[in-house]
Amino acid sequence: MIIKQALERMPLSQARASQGHAAPRPTDIVIPDCCNLGVVFRTLLGVNAAAFGWVMLQAVSWRAGLFEFVETSIVVELSCLWSLFVMCLMRRAVTKLGPHGNDLLWAQRLACVVVPAVVTGIIVYLFTTVDWLISNFVRMTLAKSIVLAALFGAIFQHYFELRTRAFSPALVEARLQALQARIRPHFLFNSLNAVLSLIRTEPRRAETTLEDLADLFRVLMTDPRNMTTLDDEIRLCKQYLSIEQIRLGDRLQVSWQMDNIDEQVMRKAQIPVLLLQPLLENAVHYGVEPAADPTQVQIRLSRMLDRIEIQILNPYHAQVSGAGNHMALDNIRERLALLYDVEGQITTTIVDGFFDVKLQFPYVRG
Repeated sequence: MIIKQALERMPLSQARASQGHAAPRPTDIVIPDCCNLGVVFRTLLGVNAAAFGWVMLQAVSWRAGLFEFVETSIVVELSCLWSLFVMCLMRRAVTKLGPHGNDLLWAQRLACVVVPAVVTGIIVYLFTTVDWLISNFVRMTLAKSIVLAALFGAIFQHYFELRTRAFSPALVEARLQALQARIRPHFLFNSLNAVLSLIRTEPRRAETTLEDLADLFRVLMTDPRNMTTLDDEIRLCKQYLSIEQIRLGDRLQVSWQMDNIDEQVMRKAQIPVLLLQPLLENAVHYGVEPAADPTQVQIRLSRMLDRIEIQILNPYHAQVSGAGNHMALDNIRERLALLYDVEGQITTTIVDGFFDVKLQFPYVRG
């Protein structure tokens, strides 16, 4: 009954997400995330490599070819960067369409061909007709430039779409591993035992704990590709830690530190659902449970410009460090790679007897 009441008090936005009205998934948007540094890097690397090979094949010597490539790269970089900028704006517009974006996949693919062709055509036209921009290093005609740009647009759109799909099997496997790691039978058993011990002495606290359990398991069943706010994720983590404190008592001490993060950032910052809870579970399982004395888990959140960093520290016990810890870390690493490419990072170090986990990802406003 208590769990049913907790689910009924679910916020409307979360209820809709659980019914399948979540934000569009990566498979619903086939325009590459051209705001992402990884996408920009791969695109520039591929186009410049093709331009370099084309120039060197026609050059009379390698030295002349290098000089011509440096000059040609001006047109190449301008075309690529402006095309990426326009498609970045287009992807954001498609994202706002929600689930309806899935009905426009053909239009998205067409846009990835048309945008580079139009942008390149304009730039090549300017470099071949405007007096103060005219240069003799543009070998390609306007028509050939447009055709090549459209071809590269189609190739890279297909590459990034296939790359996103290639992550899907790993994502499903990671989800199963995450559920196996998080919904441990002994955690559920111990939590219910703790609630039973409170029913007679502290019924109000027992009710609150069951509500926290209901919230935790509801979120655990959601798609790991869904996004939530930083505020909601921290609230869920605090609910999880309150459950563990019933079992561990004074042995579990928690310290939260916020640097350059105010309430507005907390409410707007979008992060993957269940990004922090598995890390806190690892901190409790491997850092607090083996200790006989009160042990502190430290969580530090900070923001620098357009990036958010989260650091979790817990005592390190070499004798209990196992594969489960690495499984959860690998899970999160795969999810960060899928959602943020090279802009999302997770690093682990052991410093002065503490296991230090650092997460860094872009500050995306909801």
